[in-house]
Amino acid sequence: MRTEDFDFLAKLLKQRSGLMLTQDKVYLLESRLTPIARERGLAGLDELISKLRSSRDEGLMNDVTEAMTTNESFFFRDNTPFDLFRDHVLPMLEKRRTNKKIRIWCAAASTGQEPYSLAMILKENWHKWQSWNIEIIATDISAQVLDKAKRGHYSQFEVQRGLPIQMLIKYFKQDGEVWKISDEIRRMVNYREFNLLDNFASLGQCDILFCRNVLIYFDQPTKSDVLGRMSQLLAADGALFLGSAETVLGITDKFRPVRSRRGLYVQSAAPDDLIT
Repeated sequence: MRTEDFDFLAKLLKQRSGLMLTQDKVYLLESRLTPIARERGLAGLDELISKLRSSRDEGLMNDVTEAMTTNESFFFRDNTPFDLFRDHVLPMLEKRRTNKKIRIWCAAASTGQEPYSLAMILKENWHKWQSWNIEIIATDISAQVLDKAKRGHYSQFEVQRGLPIQMLIKYFKQDGEVWKISDEIRRMVNYREFNLLDNFASLGQCDILFCRNVLIYFDQPTKSDVLGRMSQLLAADGALFLGSAETVLGITDKFRPVRSRRGLYVQSAAPDDLIT
């Protein structure tokens, strides 16, 4: 790929999604965008880039953005965040939320495994939460992956990745080669198409925020901006979960890590004993 073509695509993706591409990701551009060129009846990647430059086709730009921002997800990914959610964050909010309301936002939720994992954790202790108003909002920039998430249909390979067998039996039904998540779990999650570069005002305040394995794709100013706006959205005693390769240190002073709780962060002004 010519340098000027790579630079054009990198700029386009940065403007539309915040995604930062480096030269070592040329192979990713070629593998993900070549099928789009084929679907559009174009000769190849060169013609696709030429069409993007000349026509500013909004539909084509959306397809390119979706193809490059779609990342894999699997149930109970990395385990630790879900253990912390169940054993520390939920008990903390149970004590502090006298109104019995909790709002959870899963940013960049992809095909739904993360929010459905949270829903299953809640359902496992439903005797405790059934009288509560708990809302799980899951967003992603890609309408295509959200459609899959809303359906709640997964392959044998997808349910084998991280999902405990007892939860598979309890919350899924097999239909041929597809595993369908139960309606009771599916209805617990509200999906919305949303770009993290957009204004957060429409989302409302939340108590728990999962934004895992997303910031690694942004440059430093974009990370700082997103985290700053998340701080405004998150309750003063709320909890933020980031991916294992992500941190707030050196990026923002709005959050601080929780001691001995890898991947868990609270507002900088939160009391030291908030999460114990």
